[in-house]
Amino acid sequence: MNYWLFKTEPDVFGIDHLQSRLNKTEMWDGVRNYQARNFLRDQVKKGDLLFIYHSSCKNIGIAGLAEVVREAYPDPTQFDPESKYYDPKSTAENPRWIAVDIKFKQKFNKVLSLQEIKKMPQIIELGLVKKGHRLSIMPVVLAEWQLLLTSAQN
Repeated sequence: MNYWLFKTEPDVFGIDHLQSRLNKTEMWDGVRNYQARNFLRDQVKKGDLLFIYHSSCKNIGIAGLAEVVREAYPDPTQFDPESKYYDPKSTAENPRWIAVDIKFKQKFNKVLSLQEIKKMPQIIELGLVKKGHRLSIMPVVLAEWQLLLTSAQN
């Protein structure tokens, strides 16, 4: 099993939106960075767990937990000219962009803030604490996952 952190803007789609969806499940679409896309395509697998991380908001940090329930498939928004994620260079035969489906597992009582995360001396691999890492999807090593999860659930 792999562990991930998926960033999102909660006013667009956050942990509360995921919790309110039918079957508490939603397509994770709109990823338009090649490295993040490669993670979705090549490494994110059914059963993997992920943190939902709220960014570009008042309470930046880890807000909840979800599970991957469907592995990589072509992101349908890339083919829709009405979508802000439309990509005219992408075709059904050669799709550029990938989606996965995730399912809500838990909303934490409070957001584990970026400030709190940065104060944890054991968190050194996570992209959030490294300069220049702005990916919307990033892996989390097991030891750091366990520490973050314990901190978020307390």
